[in-house]
Amino acid sequence: MQIQRIDPERPGRLLPALHDAFVAAYAGQPGPLWSRRRFEVDVTRGFPGAEVEAHVAVDGDEVIGGTMLAFPVHENLHLGRLAVLVVRPERQRAGVGSALLAHAVERVRARGRRLVLSETQAGSDGARFASARGFTLSLGEARRVLDLRAADWDGLRRMLPEPAGYRVERWLGPAEPGLLPDLATLLGGMNDAPRGEGVEESRFPLDSVRFAEERIGLAGETVYSVLARRISDGAPAGFSRIFISPDVPGGWAAQADTAVLAGHRGHRLGLLMKLTNLFWLRESEPGVERVITWNARSNTHMLAINEAMGFELLDEWNDWRLDV
Repeated sequence: MQIQRIDPERPGRLLPALHDAFVAAYAGQPGPLWSRRRFEVDVTRGFPGAEVEAHVAVDGDEVIGGTMLAFPVHENLHLGRLAVLVVRPERQRAGVGSALLAHAVERVRARGRRLVLSETQAGSDGARFASARGFTLSLGEARRVLDLRAADWDGLRRMLPEPAGYRVERWLGPAEPGLLPDLATLLGGMNDAPRGEGVEESRFPLDSVRFAEERIGLAGETVYSVLARRISDGAPAGFSRIFISPDVPGGWAAQADTAVLAGHRGHRLGLLMKLTNLFWLRESEPGVERVITWNARSNTHMLAINEAMGFELLDEWNDWRLDV
């Protein structure tokens, strides 16, 4: 077995083979998986604010597993995120995962970093693998799903607040250039969400925000976005987004970031934006059947909003950390 890095300029067959291994490894997991197109964009272009390395374990001509590492470039320069570590099911429990992890740790050290972060489904083989190799628990997360086919739409409309002094704007697809400064400001509100020990606040320079919007088109995604703005001075107050990947089967959409800036809280803007976007999605995308969302289990405010809307627990995940 050899471990090879995927050249982002000439990924060849290795990149689709890594995605195939990823899909095979998570075949029994509920919920949607990263689409091949999004996976390819991540490996070849990187994440917003992070450089990406992908490696594969090759046995003969077969890709039997691999990793994806992300290295933040604006903050958290002491860590690397192990975004993917997978081994094809038929090749598991033969030392491939351990070899890939050891190689990933070497790459983190080679970058001059001292902390590895990763995540696994709670109680899974991945969780047991992480615990056995020295990772410690950092933060608990949960995935929840809203089944649009069974949602109480009349009840949801009765929940829609009408906060005085704010208006709602919406757009489809990537944000226009003129919206990028507001979006950068609003993304900063995500730093109020729980994060693991030793993890610094994220920074959102305009170049990273612009690239994040470009990736939407590169990945072929559809994005529904809602922004709340104070009427008196036009200040951005909050935003919420829902993503759809066309090559992800099963009628899934993903509720992504929702944030309200500290100076605008207490007006029920989070509920207003999420419901406004959900109604828009329902009208525009009849093929979407379910919306999935992630939250830290300690984020009681957002959990309360989601549960009031009818989101139900799908599964729980753990963030892990390893000092290297």
